[in-house]
Amino acid sequence: MSWVANQQLRRWKRTRIWAGMVFGCIVFLFFTPKIPRSPYHHHFLDMRNLLGVPSTLNVITNFPFLVVGVLGLVFTLEGGVFNISSQGEAFAWALYYAGIVGIAFGSAYYHLKPDNSRVLWDTLPMMVAYASLFSCVAIERIGQRIGLCCLFTLLFASFLSVAYERIYSDIRFCVIFQLILPSAIPGVAFMYPSRYTHSTYWFWSTGIYLLAKFEAVADKKIYDVNSYIISGHSLEHLCLALIPILLSVMLIYRELRFQRLGALKDRP
Repeated sequence: MSWVANQQLRRWKRTRIWAGMVFGCIVFLFFTPKIPRSPYHHHFLDMRNLLGVPSTLNVITNFPFLVVGVLGLVFTLEGGVFNISSQGEAFAWALYYAGIVGIAFGSAYYHLKPDNSRVLWDTLPMMVAYASLFSCVAIERIGQRIGLCCLFTLLFASFLSVAYERIYSDIRFCVIFQLILPSAIPGVAFMYPSRYTHSTYWFWSTGIYLLAKFEAVADKKIYDVNSYIISGHSLEHLCLALIPILLSVMLIYRELRFQRLGALKDRP
């Protein structure tokens, strides 16, 4: 009876957390004014043309996304490298790596000539990657049906948010999307047990993400400290590229927990 009571209490706490997040989003949307994208968003400290390419370092630091995205997509579709146990999970991971490839091209295209018309191609692949990654952790820890429902809902929301910004010049939906999902991924990983081993990789990835955001905020300070060699924004690109690398390592080495327990029981 105590076990059942504890499970019900945990479900109640989880429900309150999700309800609080939804309520916070609604309050933000209805009680904040329209937020246009600031023209300063397109002003980066390092705009040097080093190789005949505008904003050279901001462009070429997207190359790691292309490499890890293509390799991850190939390994996911091939099926013999990553430990993925269902077709729904494989679909979500494939879409995540496709989003990483999209980030490589979209961000590079945007940084060649940063403006409001090009920022769409930088934002949309990023939101697809967020949506897919959240769905991956939801499938892994909650269930395939719920995870896939989240995937299609969030993909629709990402396209809708970008279209809304484009039409009404209001970034509120995009801001919510890019704030809530990166926070919700480690939240789900913390609240729900995993079917796999190597769960700590989710939290290491969260730490790297926070480091990347710090580099973006401290763009000027970092640029000054390293004598104008590389800006914080370029370092942010390189740091964020470590996340799919780390998650790929997780997919290679993780195992289903019940398989591992069975192997331990079979030992003499």
